[in-house]
Amino acid sequence: QVQLAESGGGQVHPGGSLKLSCVTSGSTFSFNAMGWYRQAPGKQRELVATIKSGGRTTYSDSVKGRFTISRRDPMNTVYLQMNSLTPEDTAIYYCNANGIRGNAYAYWGRGTQVTVSS
Repeated sequence: QVQLAESGGGQVHPGGSLKLSCVTSGSTFSFNAMGWYRQAPGKQRELVATIKSGGRTTYSDSVKGRFTISRRDPMNTVYLQMNSLTPEDTAIYYCNANGIRGNAYAYWGRGTQVTVSS
């Protein structure tokens, strides 16, 4: 059974930094893509950043230039370096792994809380 476990969340002041980690277990293959999503109170879950097995990355406009997604090979660990945090970044951050292996698959972690406040 594939499991994703996020860590690294916490509370920081505006302008601060955090680094999130997502470690997976139970997989016998490398995921096609991994990414980070977030959900703020009262809002829908939104994409933050993704990284594909070839290393290509994408970012939402709201975090571009401030956040950096990276991975450790084999592709079962992914990180999110978050700099210049603002209160608008406050949310639960979820790790995601997805791709196609015969059928499409998608796995989610349980999330880690990030709170940015003064």
